Amino acid sequence: MKVAVLVSGGVDSSVALARLKEQGYELTAFYLKIWLEDELSFLGECPWEEDLRYARAVCEQLEVPLEVLSLQREYHDTVVTYTIDQVKAGRTPNPDVLCNTRVKFGFFLQQVADRFDAIATGHYAQVVHEDGRVRLHQAPDAVKDQTYFLSHLTQAQLAKALFPIGDLRKEQVRALAKQYGLATCDRKDSQGICFLGKLKFREFLKFHVGERSGELREHETDHVLGSHSGFWFYTIGQRQGIGLSGGPWYVVRKDTDANRVYISRQYYEPDKARDSFAVTDCNWIGQQPKDGEQLRVKVRHGAHSHTCSVRHVGDSLLVQLDERDQGLAPGQFAVFYRGDECLGGGMIADCTKRERVGDSQVPPRVLP
Repeated sequence: MKVAVLVSGGVDSSVALARLKEQGYELTAFYLKIWLEDELSFLGECPWEEDLRYARAVCEQLEVPLEVLSLQREYHDTVVTYTIDQVKAGRTPNPDVLCNTRVKFGFFLQQVADRFDAIATGHYAQVVHEDGRVRLHQAPDAVKDQTYFLSHLTQAQLAKALFPIGDLRKEQVRALAKQYGLATCDRKDSQGICFLGKLKFREFLKFHVGERSGELREHETDHVLGSHSGFWFYTIGQRQGIGLSGGPWYVVRKDTDANRVYISRQYYEPDKARDSFAVTDCNWIGQQPKDGEQLRVKVRHGAHSHTCSVRHVGDSLLVQLDERDQGLAPGQFAVFYRGDECLGGGMIADCTKRERVGDSQVPPRVLP
């Protein structure tokens, strides 16, 4: 079985490669270049070069051939353009979800499909083939589980996917890296976008959207309390980085036309209900949930999830949480689970604008 393995220069993809090598697969490793050079020039160096050095070192250790493939234009035209359009509209997109479905298991899969039987990555997730379908299940490490980022993959894409470390916890991956003697065994995890850990999301926005001074206003009084450098740097529920004393302050609303950010110290007051929302543009990997079914939902990547009930309205889904969430951000993805199976998900609609969902209107009570 021939497998194309995506390596990023990190410990996870390195151990994934080593495990597959140990299991006897015929492997070729690929490092994807996804960032245009002019997008990186403002950082003063090319951060991907260090990642590539680590990837080469691991491939040499394991005697696996490595190919460097440029998908820079494809990444820009699909992921970057989408992300910028979303933030300019005041929403909070997640580039990593789009990177997986459109780049790694999109353009890359298309380019290598005739040469390889499967694509392997270092994601923390598990694929189960059952009754002619492919199911996506969570990893045992709840903190590292990455099914949230894989929730928009299709059956065809998952059928080609291998996640060799999906049954492990992070500490087990580290231990295996040391056991294999991999060059990446002590390398820190990246915290940035997709493959490029050194580029933070704020830097990404500053480069592509720029800065523009605007007002910070108190939501309850409309008083001007300070200034900011662009509403696109803020997301609903944000507490850090506001820079005002007398807090804690929370971002509760953004006026994109006037470039104003509204903040409040009374974020948890009963009149600010945040326990329901609409989800649009849904992608279902598994069986669609039934009306009234009790599921779990994640409204951001991480270990925490809410119990919820759902109801279909047209092509969208109305979600009722069992508790309030302080950070329901339009544009972010909501991902649903039945047990440990990831069913798929969609985008949280902007309920402050009474967006139509099917034949009914979502009540504007999700966000202030």
